[in-house]
Amino acid sequence: MPVPARRLLPSWVWVSGLTAGAIVVVAFLTVKADRGAHPEAPVAQPSASASVSPSPRASESAAAVPDGSGTGRRIVYSLGQKRVWLVDASDASRSTFAVWPGTVSPDPGTYTVSVRNDATTGSDGVQIEHVVYFAAKSGLSIAFSNAVDGSSPPAVAAGAQTSGIRMRKADGEALWTFGTVETSVVVVK
Repeated sequence: MPVPARRLLPSWVWVSGLTAGAIVVVAFLTVKADRGAHPEAPVAQPSASASVSPSPRASESAAAVPDGSGTGRRIVYSLGQKRVWLVDASDASRSTFAVWPGTVSPDPGTYTVSVRNDATTGSDGVQIEHVVYFAAKSGLSIAFSNAVDGSSPPAVAAGAQTSGIRMRKADGEALWTFGTVETSVVVVK
């Protein structure tokens, strides 16, 4: 009795399957690695002529949640310290990190996360991700985000208006996970 011929799949099906499998493995390993220890490496400070703020990791461990920033689960953003805190329901800071604010800042007050966007192009033309919108001012939406490539914001031309509050990639991922829609955002001076 003859053996039925096997139908071979085209090579693109195999390549697609292998690619999908590799993506799943990388995603799994990324999540697993994110749960482990996060050693800190020394961070070089930008030169005095740089147009952006110092590294977002500078003096992170010494920062306490600002007084008068409310209670309960919330994101706290200090305009003066250029810093964000992710505060849990027991008023303990789960994470804090420095940020690079845009040229347009929200007024002090309490807001809520209204919209989230996985990725888009920022008002400075940079590809960004983990976009968490919470306010608007001067016709611009104000949001937390990080550059897809992990870079700090480029120098902004004089008079240009940008409204993104940028952070390091790992911090953007943490804020994205914490800052679900309806999460309070408290902006302090």
